[in-house]
Amino acid sequence: MTKKESGKTLVVVESPTKAKTLSKILGSKYTVKASIGHIKDLPKSRIAIDVENNFQPEYILVKGKAKIKNELVKLARGSQKILLASDPDREGEAIAWHLCNILDVDPQTLCRIRFYEVTPKAVKEALKKLEPVDMNRVNAQQARRVLDRLVGYTLSPLLWKKIRYGLSAGRVQSVALNLICEREREIISFVPSEYWHISVLASSLDKTRNYDLKVMSFKNKSFWKEGKPLLISSSEQAEKIASDIAKQELVVKEYKVKEGKRAPLPPFKTSTLQQEAARRLGFSPRRTMRIAQSLFEGVSVPGRGPVGLITYMRTDSLRIAPDAINGARTFISERYEAKYLPAKPNFFASKARSQDAHEAIRPTDVTLTPEILKNVLNSEQHRLYTLIWNRFVASQMASALVANAILDVAAGSYGLRQTGESLIFDGWGAVWPLELKGGQLDPAQPEETLLCQEIEKEQRFTKPAARYSEATLIKTLEEKGVGRPSTYATIVETLYDRGYVEKNEEKRIEPTQLGMTVDDFLLQYFDSKSQSPIVDTGFTAQMEEQLDLIEEDQLQWVEVVRSFWNGFTNTLEEAKKASAVELPEPEPIGEDCPECGKPLVKKRGRFGEFIACSGYPECRYTKPILKTIGVKCPLCGETEGGEVVRRRSKKGKFFYGCSRYPECKYVSWNEPTGEKCKECGASLIRKNKKSLPECPECGWKKEKKGKKENK
Repeated sequence: MTKKESGKTLVVVESPTKAKTLSKILGSKYTVKASIGHIKDLPKSRIAIDVENNFQPEYILVKGKAKIKNELVKLARGSQKILLASDPDREGEAIAWHLCNILDVDPQTLCRIRFYEVTPKAVKEALKKLEPVDMNRVNAQQARRVLDRLVGYTLSPLLWKKIRYGLSAGRVQSVALNLICEREREIISFVPSEYWHISVLASSLDKTRNYDLKVMSFKNKSFWKEGKPLLISSSEQAEKIASDIAKQELVVKEYKVKEGKRAPLPPFKTSTLQQEAARRLGFSPRRTMRIAQSLFEGVSVPGRGPVGLITYMRTDSLRIAPDAINGARTFISERYEAKYLPAKPNFFASKARSQDAHEAIRPTDVTLTPEILKNVLNSEQHRLYTLIWNRFVASQMASALVANAILDVAAGSYGLRQTGESLIFDGWGAVWPLELKGGQLDPAQPEETLLCQEIEKEQRFTKPAARYSEATLIKTLEEKGVGRPSTYATIVETLYDRGYVEKNEEKRIEPTQLGMTVDDFLLQYFDSKSQSPIVDTGFTAQMEEQLDLIEEDQLQWVEVVRSFWNGFTNTLEEAKKASAVELPEPEPIGEDCPECGKPLVKKRGRFGEFIACSGYPECRYTKPILKTIGVKCPLCGETEGGEVVRRRSKKGKFFYGCSRYPECKYVSWNEPTGEKCKECGASLIRKNKKSLPECPECGWKKEKKGKKENK
């Protein structure tokens, strides 16, 4: 260590990217180094929890971290001061605590620096507010870590013995699996009920106004309740209603319009960011968090240098700092008309027990618009930043104004209705998509007679609850109080990795046979009636509340763990007496492996079914199951007979290719329809199930029947 370096302050962070950004912000008087995540943790090879000695964990140096540790120790010895700048959450606090142990720093000294955005202003403010390590937060992390280790390292071996080697169970993981499996059981047992939807297509006498009326009631008794069909349950009944209406005059009873406000949506927290990124961008929770982490840690912006672009992305708070609100209001007033700025700032209430030390997820500088950063960020960073920026700006804009119209029409004793919603003032909808219910509804006069143009009868069947998507699963976990912002992404990915669930063609989560088997077994012993109901959402939510209370210094972490362990061990002993579960044998396909000659079988993995050798693991031969879509290959279909098949990428995304691959290289992310473009002759594609065919070459689109086809 040179004299020049000896007077420096050592700042330790988790990631090299964050270290790079922070180093440029702090300048030459600081040395910034990254620990690359946790420096110490529990060993992977054994449980490492001393149950007899107050559940004391045995922390060791993380494998491969010896070089980093030695470098940090050397730098610490020659530094005037040591500051620990790991992330401002439980995991970050635990990292700081372990670094204290490694670097011989008293955790009670002012060694901790916390900032919620990596910007010069935030960092300089944080330097004025140095704090000790928060041991309550450390203890909450320890309690979670110990609980998860005890469950995982005792229950997983039980699954190995009773079902199959390599399986796992977890305190939160098993609850999430149970939610998915319970939904699947509901779907399997669901018995659809027939009902009929009857609509009357009507118009004004001069045919300048058109209406699509739904049959709602008979003699003031509703056919519907809370949007669900009640009474029209047969074709005979539907036919009679249609016949009765056809004989009646359609008379307008009431047309009313009520102006309503649509308040802006709040800025993002972790769960809602993951949900919207999945819905609008197709990002998995893990992908979303990885990209958000890179935006938080910072990029180099021309003219500004290194700067973190968003606030800390693991948060369940909706609080916004006053400076950020003022910045947003100034920006809105300069870019938009005065009516888009509300008279007072918009504030949003967070749920009870949210970590209010964190803000909501927002841009650190609202003047750094997505347009400015388009050439600074990569594609996925730019898309996610745009989502965050738009949502934040929208949250501080004026309410949208909508006109809610209701038209009630009488056909004898039958009541018909149409509703519509139209936009009066877009407000925050200028920045964030505002979804209207129905469209513009033409006005009508009371006692006005309408012409009946057509009566449509449509047979429908009630449907079970939909399978979870990644977004709706996270939403449900949050609503039920299971898990925390930092764990949602990991929970979902673990279920995929264990082969317990897979993503189907509709991008919904579907349990595999293995997942159902594991859940069935756990339910036998760990359901809501047991001493340790670890697959019960209420029990797991209660555990999360206890972790929060530890952080608030209202509970002792050892006592929380002990209380859980006593009930869990009793239940575990009962489960050990269970008989082994026989898993169904993989289905043979009637072919032999081309590499070893053993029978090929059909298996299920993370991304659905595939063909594999029955000799696994000695033979690792696999091949995909190709599903044709009934369309000839646009390149070789006419000459070589190639067919379009649907495949999955290594990341699980569907795409379309030729059955003759690799001889034919045809590939498309969008589904080919087998039709030709009327303008240029290229093959038409469909971008999603609801979209109409269009040409990827010239842009020609096929419109609905009765509408002109446009280019």
